[in-house]
Amino acid sequence: MKPHFIFATGIENSYPTIQNGRVRMDEMEKCGHYTFWKKDFDLVEELGIGFLRYGPPIHTTWLGPGKYDWSFADETFRDLYRRNIAPIVDLCHFGVPDWVGNFQNPDFPALFADYAKAFATRFPWVQLYTPVNEMYICAEFSALYGWWNEQLRSDQAFVTALKHIVKANVLAMRSIADVRPDALFIQSESSEYFHAENPAAIRPAELMNSKRFLSLDLNYGRRVDSEMYEYLLDNGMTREEYHFFMHNRLKHQCIMGNDYYKTNEHRVKADGSTSASGEVFGYHVITRQYHDRYRLPVMHTETNLWQGPCGDEAVNWLWKEWANVLRVRNDGVPIVGFTWYSLTDQVDWDSALRENNGIVNPLGLYDLDRNIRPVGEAYKQLIQDWRQVLPAQSICLQVPIVMPADSKEEWAEDKKTEAKQTSQDSSTSAANASSVASL
Repeated sequence: MKPHFIFATGIENSYPTIQNGRVRMDEMEKCGHYTFWKKDFDLVEELGIGFLRYGPPIHTTWLGPGKYDWSFADETFRDLYRRNIAPIVDLCHFGVPDWVGNFQNPDFPALFADYAKAFATRFPWVQLYTPVNEMYICAEFSALYGWWNEQLRSDQAFVTALKHIVKANVLAMRSIADVRPDALFIQSESSEYFHAENPAAIRPAELMNSKRFLSLDLNYGRRVDSEMYEYLLDNGMTREEYHFFMHNRLKHQCIMGNDYYKTNEHRVKADGSTSASGEVFGYHVITRQYHDRYRLPVMHTETNLWQGPCGDEAVNWLWKEWANVLRVRNDGVPIVGFTWYSLTDQVDWDSALRENNGIVNPLGLYDLDRNIRPVGEAYKQLIQDWRQVLPAQSICLQVPIVMPADSKEEWAEDKKTEAKQTSQDSSTSAANASSVASL
């Protein structure tokens, strides 16, 4: 097993619906990936990247309960295996198939767990997963802001979506681990902070800073604070539903993914309204807050910036984010990876995918003609410069990753057996169970 620092990128595969379900915002389609997927994988190799955030389009793959069309996934994942690129498989990225409806559907968690198991069974060499991408953002944009999918605007709808999404993630982790006991789960989640504009805004800012942790608190079985507990129960979560999260965590197989963009910090007014504050604390400070809360290995799982009129804005942002990663690491936080998201430019994210305008957002390492951007050249050089340095300096922080080409080796099979035996060891169950002392 070779030492790895996870230098990654991703193929943008958001697919929420808008206009009351009439329009599917399929980023793989908009960015040309269905046509140019082989070229896209060529570009990943050209950059020297061995890890790719990637997932099959859920709406054309999962056709019904127990019904799947694996044709596109078979082709693409076979090619990733051949190239020895380790996918971090994203199974649900802001949307569900039409037949599921939306995130208000109480059947979604169990159905999704079956889908996750079917995928893991078909592709047993895959070890790294993000079952549901950015759980908090998915619930917020779908059921609190009214932008995507169910397009509702209430706290009750938000809590309903959140509990279904997080439960789906937890059940999916368990069903994947049944097939692949040494699976590792990377929770790519937006890391946020809310700054009070004046003393009268302190109270609403505090509430927002508590609320931002809800998805990860539930996912990791960490007790929420008393105010958030009342908020959840006042808006439809039952005590039994809350207890499910406290007793079903799989934290020991998790890496906390912190996504950070220039838009992740907010300025809060006394009336609770917010506006973008720009970067105030930055990735280093906010990631430390999240790590202090959950004490898990960390990965920077998303960042990007528009290339801009000067041409070097994205390059400078890459440098700044990398400097933050090093600072986090030098402070003793076990940070295991970094991601520029995404490989190519994206489309319509300037409206948060609320409007189907076809506007290209120059955020990628490559443009949509697959020409490398300055930030792509800079990331390629960064990887060359740091690839050998980081593992040598942080040997205790390496993740037990099995690359696709090694997945059938005897030592890799031993790792799976060892992981299965550990998960079944009753003597460790108390240490892995939720308790006040460990929270």
